[in-house]
Amino acid sequence: MINYIKGSLRSLTREPGCAVIVAGGIGYEISLPTYVYQSLTTDGIGPGSEVELEIYYHVTDRQPKPMLVGFRHPTEKAFFEQLIQVEGIGPAKAAAALVFPVSTIASAIETEDLGSLQRLPGIGSRAAQKIVATLRGKVAATALLQDVNISGESEIQQFADARAEAVEALVTLGYRSVEAQDKVENAIRNNSDIADDVQELMREVFKAQLPK
Repeated sequence: MINYIKGSLRSLTREPGCAVIVAGGIGYEISLPTYVYQSLTTDGIGPGSEVELEIYYHVTDRQPKPMLVGFRHPTEKAFFEQLIQVEGIGPAKAAAALVFPVSTIASAIETEDLGSLQRLPGIGSRAAQKIVATLRGKVAATALLQDVNISGESEIQQFADARAEAVEALVTLGYRSVEAQDKVENAIRNNSDIADDVQELMREVFKAQLPK
C-alpha cells in the first residue's frame, strides 16, 4: 500500500485533476481533487517541481486497477476517508466533489446546509442528506479550520451567488428557469474553475451553444 509520496512532478493536468510524480525512477499517476490541484498551482508548483503528497490508495476486486488520490495535508486525506464512508459515495465521486477546502465543506455538514452541499459536483439532494446523516458531529474539528477568502465570505456562498446571478441573467434573456439552471450546471461541470465568476459562467454557457 502507498500512503505518502515525495518526488518530482512530471505532469499536472486540470480536467480531470491528475499528477504524475516520479519517485525512485517510477512514475505514479495520482488523481487530484479540484481543490488540491488549485492549491498546487496557486503555490507555483508545476512540472519539474519537487512535491510531496498524502496518498489514499484504493483497489478492490471490482476495481483491480489501483486508484491513488493525492492530498497536500493529512487533514484533507482524513476528511476524504470520512466522506467515502457515506453510502453511495466512492473514491472517484468523493474526489470530484472536493472543489472547496475541506473545512468549508465540513462546516456545511455540521450546519446541515444541504443547499450548499448540493452545489458540489455529483452531489444531489439524497446524497447531501446521507452525508449530513452520516458525518454530522464527526467533522466538527475540520469545520473549525479557517478557510475563508479575504473578504470573509465563505467560498461556497461565493459559488452560490455567482450561480444564482448567472441563472437570473439567462432567465432575463428569455430562458426558462429549469433550462437556465441546467445550462449553468453544465458550464460548471465543464470548467469548475469559473464557478464563482458570473461573466465566465455566461461565456461558457454561450460557448457551449456554438456549432462545432
